[in-house]
Amino acid sequence: MSDPINPGFTPRIFSGIQPSGGLTLGNYLGALKRFAALQGQGAETVYCIVDLHAITVWQDPQMLRARIREAAAAFMASGVDPAQSILFNQSQVSAHAEMAWLFNTVARVGWMYRMTQFKDKAGKNSENASLGLLAYPALMAADILTYQATAVPVGEDQKQHLELTRDIAAKFNHDYGVGHFPITEPLIEGVATRVMSLRDGSRKMSKSDPSDASRINLTDDADTIAKKIRKAKTDADALPSEVDGLKDRPEARNLVNIFAALNDQTVEQVLADVGGQQFGTFKPKLAELAVAKMAPISTRMAELMADEAEIDRILAHGATQAREITAPILKKTYEIVGMVG
Repeated sequence: MSDPINPGFTPRIFSGIQPSGGLTLGNYLGALKRFAALQGQGAETVYCIVDLHAITVWQDPQMLRARIREAAAAFMASGVDPAQSILFNQSQVSAHAEMAWLFNTVARVGWMYRMTQFKDKAGKNSENASLGLLAYPALMAADILTYQATAVPVGEDQKQHLELTRDIAAKFNHDYGVGHFPITEPLIEGVATRVMSLRDGSRKMSKSDPSDASRINLTDDADTIAKKIRKAKTDADALPSEVDGLKDRPEARNLVNIFAALNDQTVEQVLADVGGQQFGTFKPKLAELAVAKMAPISTRMAELMADEAEIDRILAHGATQAREITAPILKKTYEIVGMVG
């Protein structure tokens, strides 16, 4: 089957998450839930734990290994099935690093300096940032294009990197007079792709927030989830019946967004049901829903993480499957560039 937007290419979705530890409800609603839903929809699904990206800033080796396995458990507990999708960690497939070097010769330095994530992570001391941090968008492009992926699910904070991937693909194809790489399409995500803090609706939910009450962790049990929802910051007004009524009410908007995303509804549908209710009525409903959806994930994660050998086996098998896709694409790329062998 050929991709309708990129004819001649197999429909294939690629995405990955960093093994940064402390995965939250935001990671689930913004990525993992969507990854599971994309399975069996007519495109191959390839999901990667991007451990080479993680080391652009220093990582404790023991902690990194644990976080790679935790991320794998989170994928599977969230519904990503290794029988339906390819699931692996990036460093087991060397084609990612090899293709990234080729793309380092295609991408321009100015493109890298314009990346907002480099500016954010390097800060004012950018001269002391690792070269890998500057160049990692080329590795991100390699992650995608080494599979000739035709689509990538993206949130707001990743759009710029996908645009750079498209630029690299277009420049490579133009420079060598080929149509070797697809121009990968974004799959824009729906409601609650940016889940905000339960303590401050203007800030993104994050593992780095000093307050554990600000987030729902994928490892939280049912009682903890319910308690955090009940204690979430709100205002004194009743919920509106229209979306416009959430303007300038970041905490209310966040809780309604979370409810909508967990219940596979639109914000409009949620407000049609709960408009006029006080938070004293709405929060218990949200807590019940969050526990029903999230507690089984934390339970399953704990079960999976209790058997590290099985996680390692699944990742190794996924890496073997990934190499079967990447080997001919990388070989052809080397041929196009003019390499011998």
